[in-house]
Amino acid sequence: MALMSAQPALPISPLPGARPIGNVASLLETKDGGQVFLLGDLQFVWDAGDDEMRRLVAVQLFKRKVATAEQIATAFDIAAPTLWRWTRSMTQDGIKALASEKRGPKKPSKLTDEVITTIHALRAQGLTLVQIGERVGVSNNTANRALKQYPAPTPPSTATVAVVAQSIEPAPVPVQEELPLLPPAVDRTIERLTVSVNQHELAGVAPIFAPAARVPLAGMFLALPALETTMVLKCAPKIFTDLSRRFYGLNTLFLEGVLRTLVGEPRTEGATRLDPTAFGRILGMDRAPEVKTIRRQYRALVDTGKVPELMSSIAFERFEAQKNGDDSLIAVLYVDGHTRAYEGKKKITKQHSTRLKMAAPATEETWVSAANGDPLFMVMADPSASLVSELKKLVPALRAMIGDDRRMLVGFDRGGWSPTLFSHMHAAGFDVLTWRKGATADIAETVFSAVTHVDEYGTTNTWALVAETEVEVLLNAKTGETMRMRQVSQIVPLTKGEGTRQIHILTTMDTQKTMDTAEVIYRMAARWRQENYFRFGRERFALDSHDSYASTDDDETRKVPNPAKNKAKLVMQNARAQRDAIANTVNCAMLAISTPEPGGEGIMITNQMHNDIHAPLVAAQAKVIKAEDAYQQLEARVPLGEALPEAQVLDTEMKRFTHIIRMAAFNTAVTLTREVRTNTGYKRAKREAHNLVRQIFTQSGDIDPTVPGYLDITLDPMPTKAKTAAVKELCQSLTETQTRYPGTDLILRYAVKDRL
Repeated sequence: MALMSAQPALPISPLPGARPIGNVASLLETKDGGQVFLLGDLQFVWDAGDDEMRRLVAVQLFKRKVATAEQIATAFDIAAPTLWRWTRSMTQDGIKALASEKRGPKKPSKLTDEVITTIHALRAQGLTLVQIGERVGVSNNTANRALKQYPAPTPPSTATVAVVAQSIEPAPVPVQEELPLLPPAVDRTIERLTVSVNQHELAGVAPIFAPAARVPLAGMFLALPALETTMVLKCAPKIFTDLSRRFYGLNTLFLEGVLRTLVGEPRTEGATRLDPTAFGRILGMDRAPEVKTIRRQYRALVDTGKVPELMSSIAFERFEAQKNGDDSLIAVLYVDGHTRAYEGKKKITKQHSTRLKMAAPATEETWVSAANGDPLFMVMADPSASLVSELKKLVPALRAMIGDDRRMLVGFDRGGWSPTLFSHMHAAGFDVLTWRKGATADIAETVFSAVTHVDEYGTTNTWALVAETEVEVLLNAKTGETMRMRQVSQIVPLTKGEGTRQIHILTTMDTQKTMDTAEVIYRMAARWRQENYFRFGRERFALDSHDSYASTDDDETRKVPNPAKNKAKLVMQNARAQRDAIANTVNCAMLAISTPEPGGEGIMITNQMHNDIHAPLVAAQAKVIKAEDAYQQLEARVPLGEALPEAQVLDTEMKRFTHIIRMAAFNTAVTLTREVRTNTGYKRAKREAHNLVRQIFTQSGDIDPTVPGYLDITLDPMPTKAKTAAVKELCQSLTETQTRYPGTDLILRYAVKDRL
């Protein structure tokens, strides 16, 4: 029996001239109407002028998922949003909603022969659709429909053209009036092949932007002027040199990391949650780098060993940029330690975490922030290092970054309390600002008064009860050496219960009072801005994430607290407590036998009776002596190899590198927030500026590089009129900075579309 051959597939359309609709359907429209073929079979037919049936067919194709919305819209010569609107209207109101008749009063069409003639004449003069609409009194869509659907009339007479020409002014520079809706990205295949075959040692390709409308995440462009102030893109090329054979250059790599962090994806894995093509439009690439590429290039930069140099260079440039600015802001620094807990299975030494209120495996970091709370740089602290020791190590590094002999005010909390440290920093050209630690006598309430201070936002801060005195702080108990310091005291309510208490701020700032009493209080309270960064970064920027799970062996010779000594101390304390309890029992027994009964005769206490009663106490005292001897014989610190064999430390350089990117993202967001608060009329800026900035970053918009030397970014309207007006003012302020897109000569110009 012969095998039956398979029937050949029917063509998508049996008739010539049909437009394809995806891969399985086609559309043929003639003067008599339209036909839709599905796998070669005729499925839908409508007569000429039957717009309702034509729209119904388009909706049915979309609902049956014959093709994508864009493919169906292209075949029917409509926009994709129009197809979605038809589908929604039919679902809600039925087929009658697809009727072509307009609702409301019927009026004559504005597209009269005279108007059509005028539109074509204006178009011939080079006017844009917007200008034509304003001159003729129709919408942009109406003017566009007149040009496309109605043929150009017979050329008007010379007199008519002269009248039209007199009513308009020729546009000096033709502007592209319509941007394509998300066209294909610029093809970068040649550059990618060049890198892959190593024909040229490329250090990264330059960004190229294609005109596009409604681009997702176009609001990211507004971050670039603020990102420029972080100095990251300026310093990175100076530090990382001789980087070749790479498609994504340094600017693109850092831009990708900062912008991805700003939209809520700080970890490298977050790149999988962003559309690479859409994100690539922001970076000027055909697509954004994938996770594997990002990790590989991060590791290549970290392996150069230049990450600490980059962080120091960024801090130096930021200090340098502030030399000619407001010295009062850069003259204040805040230093604090930060504990990053570890929950894995590696043997990591334990650190005390203030946030967790317990000791846990962790790494220590020391952060330095500017007066406004913006992080400047950080260093990885030694395990179990105190803030006092870290501050001493930071003194020469800070002096090198400042680059001159200016005295800097360094603020920190009670963890850095050390009069010896105060003296050391004062001699090195630094003034300290901290809370007084320990009990001290109260100041007489008669010297307290109210003080005020106006901050950088123009807000007046008032403190009702403040006093200023000078005190002597003991440096050396043996020699009696002291140090004179300035003390600012406040009366504040008790945290629990009723009543008040006094708190004291100490500073070594000179007695000439270059900073008044109110500002001292303000600067000490502003240290919480650094704590706010830790909290904000932990919640939104994955500050405590482990970006690398690599680890190395810890230094086994490093001295650490002896864990056996803590156990011996507990044994000693328990022995003392037991001895004290027995002593109370012995005292009660001795009192009982030495007290005669009323009316009785004298009592005789023998040595044996005394010894029997005191025997348990003698034994308990012997245990105490033995426990104390054992405690004293143990060394306070032992090599790490004895205390915690095979201890490890987490990879710190990769964490330092990701900290650079996240610090840049935080400083960028805060800079834009300050712009919203100071340069816009947004009434709710004080409470909602941060939320508005985050919303801006995810806003869609248009990219227009058609004007030579400029890159025009036009955002879509914000959800409310107030936010749209605020973003317009922000765009105007950012445009005035004349910022260039990194790696290009294109000057960024910003605008916002008007709400319809």
